[in-house]
Amino acid sequence: MNPIIYAIPVFLGLIAIEAVVARVRGRSLRLNDGITSLSLGALSQVTGVFSKLAMIGVYVWAYQHFRVTTLRTDVLWIWPVALVFYDFLYYFHHRYAHEVSVLWAAHVVHHQSEEYNLSTALRQTSTDFMFGWLFFLPMALLGFPPTVYVVVGLIDLLYQFWIHTEQIGKLGVFDRLFASPSNHRVHHAVNDKYLDKNYGGIFMLWDRMFGTFIEEDDAEPPTFGTRAPLRSFNPLWANLDTYAALAKDSWHAARWLDKLKVWLKHPGWRPADVAQRFPKAPFVLADLRKYDPPVAPALRHYCGLQYLVLIVPLVHFLIVADSLPLPASIAYAAWLTLSVYSLGRLLEEQAYARVLEAGRWLLALTFVIAGFPDVAPLVRAIAAGVGALSLLALIVLRSARPVTA
Repeated sequence: MNPIIYAIPVFLGLIAIEAVVARVRGRSLRLNDGITSLSLGALSQVTGVFSKLAMIGVYVWAYQHFRVTTLRTDVLWIWPVALVFYDFLYYFHHRYAHEVSVLWAAHVVHHQSEEYNLSTALRQTSTDFMFGWLFFLPMALLGFPPTVYVVVGLIDLLYQFWIHTEQIGKLGVFDRLFASPSNHRVHHAVNDKYLDKNYGGIFMLWDRMFGTFIEEDDAEPPTFGTRAPLRSFNPLWANLDTYAALAKDSWHAARWLDKLKVWLKHPGWRPADVAQRFPKAPFVLADLRKYDPPVAPALRHYCGLQYLVLIVPLVHFLIVADSLPLPASIAYAAWLTLSVYSLGRLLEEQAYARVLEAGRWLLALTFVIAGFPDVAPLVRAIAAGVGALSLLALIVLRSARPVTA
């Protein structure tokens, strides 16, 4: 079973606590940005059910056929060594994700939030499976068993959750040794002095060794987001936007070498002929404005409640996905994907969003009546009730109007 399932209630509880602390300190967390981050996290878990063959299967294959030695899981020192080695490899995975455009296209999802809070930690990509596994093959070749690889990778990932917050300040000596909220705020910043710094997942040692460490400067607060803002709450487009931009530049490049270099050079690099034909305005930090389209307050609260409701089928899917027939698993995943897409459209008051949302719930009710998924009658009745109430809420909210900024 996916161990993330057990972490989900902890994540949500800590996000709620952070929201209360932020409000007490006079700074509310934006619901639309937070829901989008959580939707991207949910989408990454859904796609991960199907992509784990690449992330773990390739590792197992390399371990079975090409390892030069065999390390035993019952030897205690293997575990801390593996964790340190994993974090070392993660540093390069993370660094090249900022330095190679095709890798950035996958990683950019995590940086698109214009806020910085615990929900941002869950804003994960759905496409890293294409190349991310490459960086960890040295562990397989050196004989670290797949179980060790998975466990230390999970520890490294879970550690990074708490460092995505503005509610914790500098931590003195700890900041010098470990990834911390202060160090990671720097990493998410688009300020010139902070750009492409502090890549370490747990340890700051690698950044200090390779010259990519910088301290947070109280005189220059970090500005969060990306230099090519997404300006959308659509979780599907969040995953595809940068790939589409690269494909467009590659298509228009005249030289074949440039068509390839578009994908392999540093993010932002463009062939001279493409830049001339399709110019982009230079990045100016002072010109950045947060994407916060007006939306009816009642509809915003509806989206927040619907995301909490969505957690239940998401967790259920992660529990049963491996035991479902493939067509059923794909259908379930498609409905969950439609759900996060629909909520993103509602948060932007798209013209078709309410019709789409109603269709999503009608589809869910059809699944429930048809007996899919196979759950207890009481659960089925509750699901039908939630769906019916959601449709009723949409009817009540049909006249809700956005509040102008």
